[in-house]
Amino acid sequence: MIDLQGVVCCIGDQQFHFELQLPAGQCIAVMGASGTGKSTLLNLIAGFETIRDGKLILNGCNSTHLTPKQRPVTSLFQEHNLFSHLSVFDNVGLGLHPGLRLSQLQRVQVNEALAQVGLAGFGKRLPETLSGGERQRVALARSLVRRRPILLLDEPFNALDPARRQDMLKLMDQLRRSKGLTVMLVTHEPKDAVAIAQQIVFLHQRQIYLKGTVMEVLASQKAALLDYLAHPVIPNSHHTIV
Repeated sequence: MIDLQGVVCCIGDQQFHFELQLPAGQCIAVMGASGTGKSTLLNLIAGFETIRDGKLILNGCNSTHLTPKQRPVTSLFQEHNLFSHLSVFDNVGLGLHPGLRLSQLQRVQVNEALAQVGLAGFGKRLPETLSGGERQRVALARSLVRRRPILLLDEPFNALDPARRQDMLKLMDQLRRSKGLTVMLVTHEPKDAVAIAQQIVFLHQRQIYLKGTVMEVLASQKAALLDYLAHPVIPNSHHTIV
């Protein structure tokens, strides 16, 4: 499903190297210290960063030079990017048409997506009336209506309290299974990987350092991993706990 063949990316004076093959239908946790390239890896797959050398294959198609819109990928970030003046229904509908000119079938799809994330009946509400967890569910519903087989999650639940975070992880796991999604989840929490991932990709010095099943990677005695696990990441102060 995701195949990076000798991919090189340059951002400023930093150079990132990725060689990685990932199967379809799994959740892969992407871990590593800050600055090692976790977000860069996801942005390369999504098309938000440019590949200087190498090849990117997505779902069997050479996607190296495709635009983000052309790729079979949806991205969900920590900032849910909801429009405050639009209803929940319209915020989700943007995933289908930027001008919100939706067919009857598409309107049904929006309501189905809201129901799938536990927000049936919330369509007329505004984002400001929702909790942080509910707003992230709206963003997740918007990702689902796009019906892309690859979902990239860049720490989307870090601003939630522990209980809501676990609820969202469980929901994401259920949706992955029911829809056959391939999910890449950037996280600093090993327990997130244990909870829902089948594999871990661990980055160090801007390249793939370890890859394997969750238990294989977490049991590794590699120095960089041991140092990472010994120094847990504390969320930035601007993260809002809701």
